[in-house]
Amino acid sequence: MFFTIATPDAVDGISFVRLVVMTRWAFVVLAGVLSACAVGGGKDHGESRNLEVARAALRGGAPQIALRATTARLADDPTDVEAALLQGDALTALGRLEQAEWSYRAALRGRPGLAAAHLGLGRCLLATHPAEAERQFQFSVDREPGNAAAWNDLGVARDLLRRHDDAQMAYRRALAANPQMIGAQVNLALSLAMSGEAGAAERMVRPLADEAAASVKLRHDLAAVLAMGGQRDEAARILSSDLSPQQVAEALSVYMAARDTGLSPQSAGLGNVAPQIAAP
Repeated sequence: MFFTIATPDAVDGISFVRLVVMTRWAFVVLAGVLSACAVGGGKDHGESRNLEVARAALRGGAPQIALRATTARLADDPTDVEAALLQGDALTALGRLEQAEWSYRAALRGRPGLAAAHLGLGRCLLATHPAEAERQFQFSVDREPGNAAAWNDLGVARDLLRRHDDAQMAYRRALAANPQMIGAQVNLALSLAMSGEAGAAERMVRPLADEAAASVKLRHDLAAVLAMGGQRDEAARILSSDLSPQQVAEALSVYMAARDTGLSPQSAGLGNVAPQIAAP
């Protein structure tokens, strides 16, 4: 079980690594942007075209195209802050976090108060340096207190640091900004379960997991909450629909360790046994 990170625009999910599937819709969007930019000319027009292509590519789930467009723009002007920011988002979507970190830092050199760059940088640092990631997320919410994604990510960093009460406050702020943010609801439930409030956690996540269209991730998150609340048999039954017996045993072991130590399952090294992080 991983926490859910609210990712950059059209970056659907972190593991941070995604296979790029170009849908027919995405091609139409890109074609429309390219057509709209085909009339006219000049330096300003070229700048706009590259950035519009990058934005459309990210929205369409094609970060490789976004990366090419932003790299072309930065070759013309290495100081373009917006291009550096979009390049960071594209690299993040491709799982190239070390390179994304440099792009976000380049954007911040040009505009130190850019909340989106602090948010992106925090996501790059989260797995290895959660305390520094927390500082980046905190800066982002200080600048944009209505940013639900930034509050959610701040909560994840605090959970990784075993500060569950502070994490829950951040998730509640995310939900105040966006009551429909499923990722923040699930993260809050997992945090409650890790801090000994499994009953409240189950009441929060079960309605989501019991829906007919519920994802595997949501069902496994419910299993994690149940296991941490002592309902090991029911948790195993849910997991068994998708995992091998060995994987079920490994997942349950990590869930119980999370309950007993207050460490998130991510910190305990569950790896790919349990659900991947998904966008809210």
